[in-house]
Amino acid sequence: MVPVGESRLELLEATSENSTIARFIAKRGEGLHHVCIKVPDLLAAVERLKKNGVRLASEEIKTGAGGHQYVFVHPSSTGGVLLELIQA
Repeated sequence: MVPVGESRLELLEATSENSTIARFIAKRGEGLHHVCIKVPDLLAAVERLKKNGVRLASEEIKTGAGGHQYVFVHPSSTGGVLLELIQA
């Protein structure tokens, strides 16, 4: 992670030919993968999104790098941008 003011920039690369990142690059080329936003209550945010018909990439909240909880909102619900929500 590279600090950029109060934000961070994460640079990703494929670690194998069949990884999620490798498939993304093969399909869409290099560039922006996703945008991440911290929310104060991830569970409440997910419940509100589901209630309003927003499509999630996964129905469950997961634990990622650094131990943070996250969920991805499917690009079909965000104008084509993969959106990650993490617990603040």
